[in-house]
Amino acid sequence: MTIYAFIAEEQATNSIWTVREMCRVLVVSKSGYYDWYSRGPSERDLSDRRLRIEIEAIWECSDRTYGSPRVHRWLQQQGFVVGHNRVARIMSVNGWEGETGRRKVRTTIVDRGATAAEDRVKRAFNPTAPDTVWCGDITYLRTGEGWLFLATVIDLYSRRVIGWSVADHMRTELVSDALDAAVATRGGSVAAGVIFHSDRGSQYTSADFGELCDTHGVVQSMGATGVCWDNAAAESFFGTLKREHANRRRWATRADARRDLMRWIEGWYNQRRLHSTIDYNSPVDHEAKFNRHGDGIAA
Repeated sequence: MTIYAFIAEEQATNSIWTVREMCRVLVVSKSGYYDWYSRGPSERDLSDRRLRIEIEAIWECSDRTYGSPRVHRWLQQQGFVVGHNRVARIMSVNGWEGETGRRKVRTTIVDRGATAAEDRVKRAFNPTAPDTVWCGDITYLRTGEGWLFLATVIDLYSRRVIGWSVADHMRTELVSDALDAAVATRGGSVAAGVIFHSDRGSQYTSADFGELCDTHGVVQSMGATGVCWDNAAAESFFGTLKREHANRRRWATRADARRDLMRWIEGWYNQRRLHSTIDYNSPVDHEAKFNRHGDGIAA
């Protein structure tokens, strides 16, 4: 938006400022403004106005969490030919910013007497096909009834949450239910040979969880204790969940939270949210492209 366009917009919204006053404050000539106004808006101005409508719709659709990179990519996917700098400029002028911030570090409860699995992933978090490496973790969310604990299973190829469970406790059945849900999503035979990577929390090192993995044919892998980078993809998902959704909500009950998580994970995150790690595709779209081409190359 040009300075003259800004003045015209202010006038159209019944601003208390006169044209003379705005021209003086913005250090432009009044005659220059009226000369511009008599010619009407340029094609660039008109194009900016159309883009502004599209950008605002995308930003609102993301619950006001998308910054310019994801908005830009969304526009491109809709067929708009526009540069990132232009999108960033329009967003900046209108005060539309992406949600940023860091999640607080959660302390993993380690069973010192349990034997941990070896690290089979070693921070290689970008497999070339789905159902090669899954990862899991636990976080907690505040509700009016107290803490709600969330366990997830994520396919590292697509970053899709393929299994999750919630409970008012952090016992082993919480992570077991999430793994069972992931196996059900993918089909039992698919899980055989899949590497499941986690931290060394007591739930994952327990005998019960180990037996469940053996039943499904899942091979366990664990990162080092206290090193968040060894399970960075799981940590990243929880950061996104809290930053873009949970920290912006107030749930009266655990049941309310569960229903809302269902909508966000299954309806937004998996289906529509654009991920920079997978070339700004959604997880479901990324898997669909793999299935179409059969070689993991996104067309």
